[in-house]
Amino acid sequence: MAQFTLPGFDLDRFVRDTLAEDLGEGLDGGGRDVTSESVIPADARFAGVMDTRDAIVVAGLPVAAAFFRALDPRIEIEILAEEGESVPAGHDVMRLSGNARAMLTAERSALNTVQHLSGIATMTRAYVDAMANPGCTLLDTRKTLPGLRMLEKYATRQGGAANHRLGLWDAAMIKDNHVLVAGSVGEAVRRAVAAGVRDIICEVDRLDQIEPALAAGATRLLLDNMDPPTLREAVAIVDGRVPTEASGGIDLSTIAAKAATGVDYVSVGRLTQSAPAADIGLDFTPL
Repeated sequence: MAQFTLPGFDLDRFVRDTLAEDLGEGLDGGGRDVTSESVIPADARFAGVMDTRDAIVVAGLPVAAAFFRALDPRIEIEILAEEGESVPAGHDVMRLSGNARAMLTAERSALNTVQHLSGIATMTRAYVDAMANPGCTLLDTRKTLPGLRMLEKYATRQGGAANHRLGLWDAAMIKDNHVLVAGSVGEAVRRAVAAGVRDIICEVDRLDQIEPALAAGATRLLLDNMDPPTLREAVAIVDGRVPTEASGGIDLSTIAAKAATGVDYVSVGRLTQSAPAADIGLDFTPL
């Protein structure tokens, strides 16, 4: 199987650091799985099946596999579902066989990762389905767990969303606190333009801020916490000059109405901030 690669994400380091945390490396008495070492013979072998307990959208299986391979390079792993695939409850997503101690030591790290990422992908797909609007794109946000941003944003893509900014470096996003310091929306945008920033997203929460932001050079408007009638009015004012994005107060019950206002994007922070872990299990049998 090809190595899992993700720009900006070091899989080997992630696996190494996660396992080190679980094993207590560097701590007094740490650096080992005391339960497996004391209970499981060193040469014992297991077969395992990872399966879903609920219907989910799959994300993170190659990352989960990497945990097992890190501790048993000769382990046999068969991945049974594609990334981004919707699978029903009871579906087998991975089979594996190898050293029992290694599999038990890696189990929790592997499951935590695939449960978390599949939970994000599953919630994201629910939002895409609820939006039911191919003319509008669902976006994630920077509301991610420290150290997991690239993985979490990968998971939203598997669910059908697109990524907003990856970080603070790839676009300017002018929000209320920036405006507070600059003095006005227009002045904040002008400063970004003068600094040579190419992509300038400007948050506006009032209709009278739209023209000053556009005149100053904003390349996208984030229409914050506007109800659908106000969003329609804002889209009409912009009149296609730049892309528009609805944000704030959006959940499964409101996303369709907001997307139907003519905005190009809808961003939802809860995709990564609030997604519950998918119910995925791993059962072993001795060989």
